Amino acid sequence: MNFRLLTLLIVFSTSACQIAKNIVNIDTEKEAIKKVLLKQQMDWNKGDITSFMDGYWRSEELTFIGSRGLTNGWDATLANYKKGYPDKATMGQLSFDILILEILSNDAARMVGRYTLIREKDTPSGLFTLIWRKINNKWVIVADQTC
Repeated sequence: MNFRLLTLLIVFSTSACQIAKNIVNIDTEKEAIKKVLLKQQMDWNKGDITSFMDGYWRSEELTFIGSRGLTNGWDATLANYKKGYPDKATMGQLSFDILILEILSNDAARMVGRYTLIREKDTPSGLFTLIWRKINNKWVIVADQTC
């Protein structure tokens, strides 16, 4: 075998192994993210929007795209949620269905899913894409696009 080809194969296989080692355990990271989403669902269903927001990055760099357009920042996102869902009846019972969850790196993930709100007079639902980052060893949503 050509020495240069052998050298390239060794370098590429070593790099691939190193990348895989950087992500400690994909299943563990996915479960950690799902746990945050489940807590959000439980907080919402208790009528606690502020605790629901714990799943989001508490930063002015948080982005949320929804029916009202683009919102920047944790405080503005919380204010929009409180305005759009002023009481428990409006909030209804929330459930999430995860369609795709992929770990992109040791500190980034992408989730695509469906949300459903069960309320007395209607059952709105839609799709969402969430970008997650692991910041200070905690998975948080840094970008949310919900329609």
